[in-house]
Amino acid sequence: MPKEENVREVLSLFAEHGESQYGGEAVSQLEHGIQAATWAEREGASAELITAALLHDVGHLLHNLPDDAPDNGVDDLHEVLGAEWLGNRFPESVLEPVRMHVDAKRYLCAADPNYRAGLSEPSEISLQLQGGPMNRVECEAFRSNPHFEDAVRLRRWDDLAKDPDMQTPNLDHFMQYVQQACVRQASTPTN
Repeated sequence: MPKEENVREVLSLFAEHGESQYGGEAVSQLEHGIQAATWAEREGASAELITAALLHDVGHLLHNLPDDAPDNGVDDLHEVLGAEWLGNRFPESVLEPVRMHVDAKRYLCAADPNYRAGLSEPSEISLQLQGGPMNRVECEAFRSNPHFEDAVRLRRWDDLAKDPDMQTPNLDHFMQYVQQACVRQASTPTN
């Protein structure tokens, strides 16, 4: 798929659904994605990882469930839906951290004794729907994935990206990274 079309699709998704509330948080879906991408950019992440940060919750923009679905006991599996949507548009270095960002929360709850105490109330609710903290075997399997470290970095940016007062660039600023990630996809050999 041409990179210009990917950029148009990303902009269109955020234009159509980005103003919806991000779970029970004080930011919109658009603000949340931009904040996560801003954290990634500040930390010098690759174009692919900045793109993953921007699009990590794209699955929320693709389903028709209400914003309060987790409060009603519904796990929307947005990480799976998002990774599927990203799959034919971006390389694994974008889609795998997106697919793994929910499991990264579960992993960090098991591996870092201080992590869970910092979760917001909506993140705690979704954690329970998503299976709770990982057990030892799940942690080992998670760490064996080559995208493990990027997924953990993305998760930490996700947790920080809930500040209604955070100053960020606009969405257009991040399209340069989306384009770069698409260029790399076009040059990735196919089987």
